[in-house]
Amino acid sequence: MPPIILSSHIQQRYGVEPEYPWAKFPDYAVFRHCHHRKWFAVLMNIEANKIGLNAIEKIWVLNVKAKPEEIGSLRMIKGVYPAYHMNKEHWLSLNLAEIDERLLNELIDESFSLTFKK
Repeated sequence: MPPIILSSHIQQRYGVEPEYPWAKFPDYAVFRHCHHRKWFAVLMNIEANKIGLNAIEKIWVLNVKAKPEEIGSLRMIKGVYPAYHMNKEHWLSLNLAEIDERLLNELIDESFSLTFKK
């Protein structure tokens, strides 16, 4: 899914606007819960080798939170990698060029739920 479409999808589904908190990385978007501001997704354009691929080309990834007991099995799926720049026990990087769209949406939903506080 292209990053602009994904960003629009997240905005519509969860009612949140992307935030761009880093001047050094103006394309990096953070998606937060409205009421407590906790992140549930981070959209980044990074070099592929940052997630273990044998390339330096830039790719779009979405970091999402997942259940620690599911991280290992999820990372065996095409398009799912150890999290870039996040805790690898709780977060995953999803390569938008590789991941199945249905799985992408399921993992965003899961991340939203895991980071939701009542």
